Amino acid sequence: MLAELRTVSTVTSTVTANGDVNPYGLAIVPRTSGMLHAGDLLVSNFNDKANAQGTGTTIVQITPAGKRSLFAKLSAGGLHGGCPGGVGLTTALSVIPGDYVIVGSLPTTNGKSATAETGCLIVLDANGDPVGTISGALIQGPWDMTAVTRGSTTTLFVSMVLNGGAANGIHTVDSSTVVRIRLSSQNAQTPKVLGEQVIANGIPWRDDPNALVIGPTGVALAPDGTLYLADTLDNRISAIPQAMARTTPAGDGGTTVSEGNWLKQPLGLALSPDGDIITTNAGDGNLVETSPAGRQLLRRTVDTKTGAGSLFGLVVAPGGIYFVDDGDNTLTLLH
Repeated sequence: MLAELRTVSTVTSTVTANGDVNPYGLAIVPRTSGMLHAGDLLVSNFNDKANAQGTGTTIVQITPAGKRSLFAKLSAGGLHGGCPGGVGLTTALSVIPGDYVIVGSLPTTNGKSATAETGCLIVLDANGDPVGTISGALIQGPWDMTAVTRGSTTTLFVSMVLNGGAANGIHTVDSSTVVRIRLSSQNAQTPKVLGEQVIANGIPWRDDPNALVIGPTGVALAPDGTLYLADTLDNRISAIPQAMARTTPAGDGGTTVSEGNWLKQPLGLALSPDGDIITTNAGDGNLVETSPAGRQLLRRTVDTKTGAGSLFGLVVAPGGIYFVDDGDNTLTLLH
């Protein structure tokens, strides 16, 4: 796919009226409902105007032409459910049937990992109003997410990055997980959790002054039931087999598909129409395309201005690949 895409165009700034910066999550709206408009993109912000990590509270809606509007501004007191620590919106962002938006929260009080709490997933309706949360023992810093719907059931796959450590001064912990969450998902019915299961564990994470935490990030489900994971600290893409059905965790975050070489701390992850794995690099300004067999096919430089550490969420769309750049707080299109 990357061989056909050569032009990088800035769509618009993602900075909101309240000054929130550091765009992380990105999702495409599938159909029009309420404030949601089909084909628009939603962007979640992780930092506030002081650039403190884990304090961003806004989701921006952006048209492909670059018109920006505020979809949601959240507060800890208005979530209609428990969320340990409050609001700090992460890369975990999806729109599911029933026209609900689900976004991850990994909050801090001062932008430092020592104050990070486990957070939650926040459920919003099509008008940007929170209607519930998903929290509990398995929800430990939701960092990224993908969603798959079959019938009236939506399955979330969520990478978690805060399974103990930073608050006690431990800086690298092999305890991160990927959790599968099944939801009832129907029109006019707030999503209800049907079950939760850890499907991968033993994944490393560490606290980091520039990114708050570095750990497992992007996830995408292939048609054969394999869940691909961007294992950022191990500098690899891993595969978790039978992700929809498995009842035991895959140790070490699954089997290695590809590592090193052009992969430089992969973060965001999505699948191309032909099944290749597209990742954003935290270590440089490149996108990398990798085959399911592990062959790194092509890399494309998409950020020459801010470079390392700037690329997070991405989505594959008919017009190319959209991605967010937190170095200059923009939504960008590779086409």
